[in-house]
Amino acid sequence: MGRVLGALGAVTVLLFGVGGSAGAEDGYRLWLRAEGGGADVTLPCDEPSETLTIARDELSAALPHGTVRFATSSCRGEGSPRLPRQRDVGEEGYRIAMDGEGYVITARSDVGALYGTYRLIRAVSTGEAMPEDGLTEQPAKRLRLLNHWDNLDRHVERGYSGESIWNWHLLPDYLDPRYTDYARANASIGINGVSLTNVNADATVLTPPFIEKVAALAGVFRPYGIKVYLTARFSAPIEIGGLETADPLDGEVAAWWKAKADEIYAAIPDFGGFLVKANSEGQPGPQDYGRTHADGANMLARAVEPHGGIVMWRAFVYSAEEPEDRVKQAYTEFVPLDGKFADNVLVQVKNGPLDFQPREPFSPLFGAMPKTPLLAELQITKEYLGFATHLSYLGPLWSEALTADTHARGKDSLVADRVDGLAGVANIGTDRNWSGSQFAQANWYAFGRLAWDPKAEPEAIARDWVRQTFTDDAEAVDRIVGMMMRSREAVVDYMTPLGLTHLMGTGHHYGPAPWVDDLGRADWTPYYYHRATKDAVGFDRTESGSDAVSQYHEPLASQWNEVETTPEELLLWFHRVPWDHEVKDGSTLWQSLVAHYDRGVAEVQAMRETWAGLEGKIDEDRYAQTADFLAIQEKEARWWRDASIAYWQSVNGLDLPEGARPPEHDLAWYKAQSFPYAPGN
Repeated sequence: MGRVLGALGAVTVLLFGVGGSAGAEDGYRLWLRAEGGGADVTLPCDEPSETLTIARDELSAALPHGTVRFATSSCRGEGSPRLPRQRDVGEEGYRIAMDGEGYVITARSDVGALYGTYRLIRAVSTGEAMPEDGLTEQPAKRLRLLNHWDNLDRHVERGYSGESIWNWHLLPDYLDPRYTDYARANASIGINGVSLTNVNADATVLTPPFIEKVAALAGVFRPYGIKVYLTARFSAPIEIGGLETADPLDGEVAAWWKAKADEIYAAIPDFGGFLVKANSEGQPGPQDYGRTHADGANMLARAVEPHGGIVMWRAFVYSAEEPEDRVKQAYTEFVPLDGKFADNVLVQVKNGPLDFQPREPFSPLFGAMPKTPLLAELQITKEYLGFATHLSYLGPLWSEALTADTHARGKDSLVADRVDGLAGVANIGTDRNWSGSQFAQANWYAFGRLAWDPKAEPEAIARDWVRQTFTDDAEAVDRIVGMMMRSREAVVDYMTPLGLTHLMGTGHHYGPAPWVDDLGRADWTPYYYHRATKDAVGFDRTESGSDAVSQYHEPLASQWNEVETTPEELLLWFHRVPWDHEVKDGSTLWQSLVAHYDRGVAEVQAMRETWAGLEGKIDEDRYAQTADFLAIQEKEARWWRDASIAYWQSVNGLDLPEGARPPEHDLAWYKAQSFPYAPGN
């Protein structure tokens, strides 16, 4: 039996519109809304670290009454409770136990105590029952990072939440309080690293003035257990170093990077290391000199290794030469290098083999590189899922990938078991609500929770987020969580049903454009991915096609090689099938496709109705913005449905299934739409 956290009572979660208005609510406080102010929090040392001081202040502000005592390796006094065992909590874990009418938080490290602080606040905020023998936790993964795609001019690539929060012009002299609030939010969900700059890197960030600016940010983040990382442009030795080459096997190049690493670590002793995008989408890399990814990564790894740094080398490779099948390219380039990377190199792999689509199979690299540490890269910003305005909770998408079974040899064959950490492409900007919309915050929150425990249940995470963010009203929580849990599948239905993929508009990826086939290179076009003709649709990745199925272990390779045993949600990803192909419910592929589009639109309509029923239970401002955004989502879901159906009919010549509504406009109208200022491009 668990024990409800009654010693401190129920923490106050501000419920604007329920318990009375306490002022305008704009979403700035995220899920950190707990207010108390009556707890007695004790630190058993005279000079606690800044981290422990933050922990004390957080609990004092959040809890209404009761007592909390701490003990860590750096802060213990006579009579302090025993510290938890290293094997139970590691360097970042904690133990929370009941002690009469109060609580005791113990940890090996101060940052572990800080994580325990936020865990206790969450438990009290949500009314979670405490196990009788206490709660002992540690992160399942050592690296839990946000990747910002922020440029030095403050533009955010694929950003839908305003400008970059890093004001490089005012740094290092002015430290915006928002930086501290950002660090606090990350620490509250266990994120311990931040890559500040775009993977399409600018070497300027490695120059002395910018190293000073980065050091200032590192100083803000350090008490919250967060390290800073930078994206390294591979050609930096030429662009800012005056060399004539960036060849990783050139001695002068290696010496330049070693000196640069020494310079960075002199300013930032706990600098995390480099994140690198190389030989992809026009970025420079070792292949420019006839070298391998391992050659390039290992050269950088040697530069940071004396300081304890790491190199995260992205496996998203999208070369200048058109491949046989783009989804095979990462596997083809990286699997032969398994075991050839330095120990402090991690290969960073997107969750799917293509590019953050609403649905993809998991990347086969997760089951194919047992000798190489891997990071799973997830996209928090919804580049392909409706930007900030579409409600699309991504916890189910990520869990689908992380809990997929690679069937690789060894008992731990789930994707989650094969990685050393998670990296999330951030959706954070200068918008007051941080993420562009209220519900986009849930994906930031869910990423942190899944990075801490990749096997956590997305629904439980959503429930915690709603109760901390919006309301503790049980009926309202159930209705909001229900919306969230159905939302991603709705997006799949109205955008890319039955395994279709990458049908988005060119460049900006806003809206449907399955008709585009004239960009000068086939794999830049949506047509490349669906290959629809009058007779059939889909990409043949079976043994008789591109043979991408062979990159997966058995039994998946055989299962996905056959139409009959391929899950329908991946059907057109792996197979090219006739329009009259009979699917499992007895309908034809064409009938099923239209039904999926209709189901997606209907689900968004249902989400709008659910939200409308919450008026008065959510504060006015956040209720209104969400209602407006859901209206946009329904409009755009209809657009996706109608434009897609109009195009497919132009190809297959088939009538709509009986009872299906015809598109609102003809195909020419949809093709004529233009969006030169779509955000995030």
